[in-house]
Formats: sequence, C-alpha cells, structure tokens
Amino acid sequence: TSRRRLPAFASRQRVNSLAQSPGCYQVVTFPVFTFADSIVFNQQPISRYPSMIKEPLTASPNSVQDLEVKDAQLNFNSVWTQLESELGVENLRFPKEIFWLNGAPGAGKGTHTEFIMRFRHLTARPIVVSDLLKSPEAQKMKDAGMLVGDREVVGIIFRELLDPKYQSGAVVDGFPRSKVQVECLKLFYQKLIELRDQYLNSLFADQFKKPHFHIVVLFVDERESVRRQLERGKRAQEHNAEVQESGMGELMELRKTDLDEDAARNRYRTFKEKTYDSLRSLREVFYYHFINA
Repeated sequence: TSRRRLPAFASRQRVNSLAQSPGCYQVVTFPVFTFADSIVFNQQPISRYPSMIKEPLTASPNSVQDLEVKDAQLNFNSVWTQLESELGVENLRFPKEIFWLNGAPGAGKGTHTEFIMRFRHLTARPIVVSDLLKSPEAQKMKDAGMLVGDREVVGIIFRELLDPKYQSGAVVDGFPRSKVQVECLKLFYQKLIELRDQYLNSLFADQFKKPHFHIVVLFVDERESVRRQLERGKRAQEHNAEVQESGMGELMELRKTDLDEDAARNRYRTFKEKTYDSLRSLREVFYYHFINA
C-alpha cells in the first residue's frame, strides 16, 4: 500500500475545510487514518480525485478591508496601552499640528519639508521615519525596498512625537505607508479627540487641544522616480569618494536602492501599490494636499 503525504495543513483528527484565504483550496471532510500525516486513496494521488477539490477561494474586497481594520486596531491598541501604562494618560501630549508627508522615491520630500517648516514657523527638525528605524531587521527590509512592520513603525513614531520640542507642530516624513498604518492614523486622531474632550474643562485643557492633521502627497511617475534615485546614488558615490580622498567633509548616505535599477523600481512600485492607494482614502478625513513633484 502506498502512502500519499498530505500537505502541512493536514489535521490529525479530521480535515474539514481549509481557511477561507485567497489562493487556497477548499477540501471536503474525510477521515484520517492512524498514520496521522499520511492517507491512502487506492494507491492514487489525491489530485486524481477532482470531486474532492473545489475551485480556489477568493476573498472579497470587504473581507480584506475588515482584516486590515482589525490589524490596525490590534497594533494601535497595543502601542497606546503600553504608552498609557508607562507614561500615564495625562502625559500623552502630542503636537497640535502634524504634517504627514509622503511621496514617491525621489519626489523631493526634503525640499518640500523645508518649505512647510518655514511656512508654518516650525522649529523642530522633521521626523524622518526611515532614520528612526535602525534595527537590523528594519534595515534589511529598507535595503530591499520593502516596508517595516506596522506595529514597530507606529510605536516608534508615537514615542518620538511625545518629545516636548514638537509641541508647536511637527513634520513626519514617511508615514503612513500602508493601509494598516492609514487606519492607525485614523485611530490616533480619534484618540486625540477623546483626550481633548476628557480634559476640556480641566487644568490640562491647554495641553490637549484639537489636533490638526495635514496629509501631503508628492507624486512623480515611475520613470522619473527611478532616474532620480539612480542619479542621487551617483552623486553620493562621487561625493563620498572625494571625502575619502581628501579627508575633509562628511559622507553622504548611500542607499542600496539608489545603486540598483531593479531595487529602485521595486521601491517605487511599493509606494504606488501600498502607499499611494492607501493615502487616497484620507482625502475625506483630513486636509489633503496632492502635489505634482
């Protein structure tokens, strides 16, 4: 008798139906024999029994959106609960005005940041999310043009925003970048409104004013973005070579995605598919500034 190995999801008791997730197959109920991880079908592979396998299940857009909202709630609640426990609710004093700056790679966020700071009389340097994430795991993902875990990003940004130097206002460069982060931003705003209402008639009323969020999106097309990234990498290499030869000056940051066309293109597509589409949902919630860069 031949034993046909079941996939890793096989149960030791019964296989009912596979989780309702995209790309998976739904399997009808059948008993599993005593050799828990193997099963016999008259010496025939399971794939020869078409009646037992149905078409791939497709998740509806609504179910995917529900999962993203739930993920955001879990991430946000986890971070917020930890902050309350460590610092106390009365010490969660965030900036009254925050510019959430996002843009395609090479869109000139640094240039536009300087303009925003002058226009709004902000003195604190911008919060660059990519600079905040220095863990080895985060660095590997950034080098590949990918995104870092949402919970890590949310937690580190919130802690940085609590620094008193940002009380008058702050520019956050590189957040939100995913649908989960977008939902976290909405929850963050709602929580700040709750804090304002909670302390409205107290001695802390001046510390918990109504927040003002601005979403700033800088856009360039893929071809221009890749060209600018590679040009930036070339300039950085030339500058660093001069510094090393002369021993004078400071080395410029050299991103791996600025040295490889495929990595630069992947970075842009990550922005377009995961960040840009997510940001558009914020147009109905906050001040939304779209800039052709």
